[in-house]
Amino acid sequence: MTAPRVVVAGGHSAGHIEPTMNFADALRRVEPTAEITALGTVRGLDTTLVPARGYPLALIPPVPLPRGLSRALLQMPGELRDSVLAAGAVLDRVRAEVVVGFGGYVAAPAYLAARRRGLPIVVHEANALPGVANRLAARLTRRVFTAAPGVRLPNATAIGIPLRRAITGLDRAALRTAARQRFGLRTDGPVLVVTGGSQGAGTINAAVSGAAAALRAAGVQVLHITGPRHVVEVPDGDPPYVVVPYVDEMQYAYAAADFVVCRSGAMTCAELAAVGLPAAFVPLPLRGGEQRLNAEPIVAAGGALLVDDADLSPAWVETTLIPVLTGPGRIAGMSSRASAAGGPDAGAVLARHVLTVIAEHRARRR
Repeated sequence: MTAPRVVVAGGHSAGHIEPTMNFADALRRVEPTAEITALGTVRGLDTTLVPARGYPLALIPPVPLPRGLSRALLQMPGELRDSVLAAGAVLDRVRAEVVVGFGGYVAAPAYLAARRRGLPIVVHEANALPGVANRLAARLTRRVFTAAPGVRLPNATAIGIPLRRAITGLDRAALRTAARQRFGLRTDGPVLVVTGGSQGAGTINAAVSGAAAALRAAGVQVLHITGPRHVVEVPDGDPPYVVVPYVDEMQYAYAAADFVVCRSGAMTCAELAAVGLPAAFVPLPLRGGEQRLNAEPIVAAGGALLVDDADLSPAWVETTLIPVLTGPGRIAGMSSRASAAGGPDAGAVLARHVLTVIAEHRARRR
């Protein structure tokens, strides 16, 4: 098979870019000769995150789409038309054989440009509530994949979310001691990791830091990742309560942890299931309940707790969370059930599907 030529479209936000790049990495592992070009815009994180992963980036005008499909969208008003033309120029220049889209501002133009050229389209939806770009694409192709069952897209097959190799290959037990030492934690005793996503979460920060004394009294260590815009002050003491603004390599935080308090973005849910970490999910109370839906399969499996943002408080940490953290049998059981809620390496699964699609497309053109 000659080098497959693939355009990936999942730009603007980290929630779209990360699975896009993880898929690209998986495709390179399955087929090292693959030529991969990423579509992006200057408005989002594309110009930072994509080059850092080593992939060529082609910029097109961003098209923020409405939440619902509409006649105006399908009739391609001016902004969308210009972006489709720009995306089409990229497809022609790199002689693309397939477009693999993950939603976001660049996906709809890429899908429409591919459709005009008779190129196959492969769609991956990471969230429980699909965005408008992927809902549009699901009308244009039968090759639709989702992170979890039950996502309302036609012809969808659930495969999980493409994750970094550092996550899918993580041996938490083997890395535990080194990971804890990396953050200044003791090598023994329960460790709680707290994170609100890349920007942090004020509610989570206030609730857990407010229970710092109770956590210490219970012998629980804490690695608290606040987000770069938040300041959390906790007095020095023992066991350690370590506060950091950001962690670049989350596999070390996961290896150090026994339990996590976090938001329930699609990527976070997938990573915790992949490494078998139980969690207390605190869904972001926006976006139509999307984060709650992301968390529900793991909660239903018994691998996580679910607490509303409005109900999270230092009192909840003391009365509900600490008894879990100090019960090794409870944590072990939740860890096992969290693992069961995960799945195989979705990046490799999707990569093999894409290569099959390219082979079929080439056979039709002969």
